[in-house]
Amino acid sequence: GSVRRTGDQIRLNAQLIDAATGDNLWANRFDRGMAGVFAVQEEMSGEIAKALGMQPSAAESERMARAPTSNLEAYDYYLQAETVSRSVLQAGLRDALALYDKAEELDPAFAEAFAADARTTVYIWREAFNDIIQSAPARKRAYEKASRALELEPDLSSPYAILSIMQVVNRRYEDAIASAKKAVSIGPGDAEAQAALGYVQLYAGNHAEAANAVETALRLDPDLSAINRETAGLVFLLQGNVEKAIETLERTRADAPTVGNFRFALAAAYVRGGRLPDAKAAIADGLRLVAGSSYVDSLAGWEMTHAHFRTPQDLAVLVNALRQAGLPQWRFGFTPDEHNQLKGAEIASLVIGHTLQGQIEPGLQPAFLQIRSDGKAAFRSTTRLVTETVYVDGDLLCEQSENLFGRPDCGPVYRRNDTAVKGYSYANTSKVFHFIVVQ
Repeated sequence: GSVRRTGDQIRLNAQLIDAATGDNLWANRFDRGMAGVFAVQEEMSGEIAKALGMQPSAAESERMARAPTSNLEAYDYYLQAETVSRSVLQAGLRDALALYDKAEELDPAFAEAFAADARTTVYIWREAFNDIIQSAPARKRAYEKASRALELEPDLSSPYAILSIMQVVNRRYEDAIASAKKAVSIGPGDAEAQAALGYVQLYAGNHAEAANAVETALRLDPDLSAINRETAGLVFLLQGNVEKAIETLERTRADAPTVGNFRFALAAAYVRGGRLPDAKAAIADGLRLVAGSSYVDSLAGWEMTHAHFRTPQDLAVLVNALRQAGLPQWRFGFTPDEHNQLKGAEIASLVIGHTLQGQIEPGLQPAFLQIRSDGKAAFRSTTRLVTETVYVDGDLLCEQSENLFGRPDCGPVYRRNDTAVKGYSYANTSKVFHFIVVQ
C-alpha cells in the first residue's frame, strides 16, 4: 500500500495479498484528516479481519476501537522506535529504547509504547547485548515496562508473551507455556503472541507444538520480524524440516542483511541440509558482521546463550552443526595449545586470593581481576566493571554474576610460553584474558 499526506490530510491506499498465491484478497482507499488516523486504523483492521474470515475476540474488538494514544507526537516517537527496533542492529535497539522513553514521557498512559519497550528490552536481555544495557537492569526494565502496560490495559496480550520468554530463559518451562498460552487466548490474531508461544515450545522441547505456533504466526503476519522468523527457522530445523528451515532463515538474512547474529542459525541449517560450503560462507559472513559484538560468535557463546534448551540433544544438534560449519570454540580467534592447560588444583592455587593483571581481547585492553580468598571478586577493564563470584569447577575457572542470566561462565586456563614472565591465558564465553599474577 501507500500513504500520502497533504497538509493535515492523509490518503491511504491498502491491499491485502495472499503471500502464497499472489491473489488480491482485499483493497480499499481511505481519505481522512490527521485527527482521524486512529479511526482509519480501526476501520482498516476490521475490514481486513472480515476479508480473512476472522472473528476478533471481544478484547481485540474493544482494543481496535480504542485509540492507543491521544498524543500524536508520542505516537510518532513510538512508530520511530518500532522501525529502528525492527532493524535488530544494536545501535538501532539502543535508539529504540530512547524513543520509547520519549513516547512514554509524552503520554504516561500509552500502554502499547510500554509493551513494545518491554518486548525490545527482553530481546536485548535474551541476546545478552550487555553493551546496550546490562543483564540485571535489562531484566528489571522489561518487567517494569510490561507490568505498566498490563496495568494500563489488562487485555493486552504482549505482556504475557514477554513474561513467557523471560520464564523460559530462566528454565521455568511450564510457567512459560502457561503465560504464552494466556497471551494467545487474549490475542488469537496476534502474530507476536503466537511467535512467543513458538519460542517457548521450542526451548521446552515440544517440537510439534512449536511448529504449529510459528506456522500460525507466519500465516497471521507473512512479514514477521526477523527476530521471530529466526525462531521459526530453528523450530523447523529441530523438527527435521530442513528445507523449510533453510527457506525461512534465508528470508531472515534477506530481511536483516547487516545483522550477523542470524547467519549462525542459517549455517546450522545448511550443515543439516548437506550444504557445507554454504554453511562455512554463512559463518564467515556472520563473524564479519558481528565483529566481536555478540556472544554467539563462538561455540562457547552459543552454548551459554542457548543453554535454556530443556532437551540437551536439541542444543547438541545445533552446536555440532555449527562446529562442522567452522564456528570457533573461543572468541576473537583464540586458539590455545591444549598441552598447556592447567588442572583444577593449579588454577585454584594460582588465582584464588590473588590479583590478576593483564589484557583482554580484542585490542588488548588493560584489565584486572581481583579475587579474595572467599571467591568474591571484581573484574574491571576500560569498558567493564563486574562484581562476581569466582571458583574452580573441575579443570575450569568459573565466574558468576548477574550477567548472562546469572549462569556460571566457565573456561580453561592455559600456561603461555611466549612471555618473558610467567603468563597465562583464560578463555570463557565473555572474554579472552591474558594475565600475570601480581599479588
